[in-house]
Amino acid sequence: MQKDDIVLKLEEKHQTLFNFLENHDIDKWQEGPEGKWTAGQQALHLLQSIKPLNDALSMPKFILKYKFGKANREVRDYDAIVKRYEERLLDVQGKTFKGSRNMKVPTQNEKEYILNRLRVENKKLQYKTLKRWSDKQLDSYILPHPLMGKMPVREIIMWTAHHVEHHTKILQEKY
Repeated sequence: MQKDDIVLKLEEKHQTLFNFLENHDIDKWQEGPEGKWTAGQQALHLLQSIKPLNDALSMPKFILKYKFGKANREVRDYDAIVKRYEERLLDVQGKTFKGSRNMKVPTQNEKEYILNRLRVENKKLQYKTLKRWSDKQLDSYILPHPLMGKMPVREIIMWTAHHVEHHTKILQEKY
């Protein structure tokens, strides 16, 4: 997937999420299905996942290379990443990544802040993808993913778009 296509997918998936949450009854922000995250926690989780990615993409590339190494395989396409992620989710069903365990329930007053921060982080990721990272860099530098292992940066950005879609579908179906 080319950089322009990735950025369009990020924008599309985030916009669908924002449209849902902005039109979602504010009283339901702090509610969720029994034993599941609230709508607010879903949004907070997405913010918690995109922020470290943006932070990593702002680091000098030599540090990323030193900490995580370089890619030793071809980049997977979007559909392959989605399939692999869905398979991994089945393997760990019922478990939550430690960064999202015991997550606080955001209040109604925090909704606007969380959504605005998520908007900003999405725009930052789009900008970095298009302007700060070359195609070669996107394919050769890697970052760790808590469930998927080390992934080329291009893959983890594509995964981010799917991650937003994944949580948006959950919200649309169950909230």
